[in-house]
Amino acid sequence: MSHLSILPTVLRDADLLAASLQALGLEPQSGGMLRGFADDRRKVVLQVKLPEGHSIGWARQADGSLALVGDLQRLSRSRSLQSLLGRLTRHYAAQQALRDAALDLQGATVHIESSLVV
Repeated sequence: MSHLSILPTVLRDADLLAASLQALGLEPQSGGMLRGFADDRRKVVLQVKLPEGHSIGWARQADGSLALVGDLQRLSRSRSLQSLLGRLTRHYAAQQALRDAALDLQGATVHIESSLVV
């Protein structure tokens, strides 16, 4: 039997999280209830269906952070979830840093270069 679990994260901005999910090729949905086993449901501010068909979501916590919500028993079988969460947090952090820099350095131009080393 599995059920929804809540894992704390350092993510706070639901719009930035949604943009990061979209940049990774996922289609986030705002709000709703994330369903788990039987009648287990959690209200989330954002949710996304993974390629394997399982869903994860993020629920707002009392401290303002967004906690990851998902059925850990089912998700533990997903080989791509760990990779996805790593890419997601890196993208979110980079976008947040760029946004913060733009606010702190108004009038500055930010240029990003990416190189792939094989």
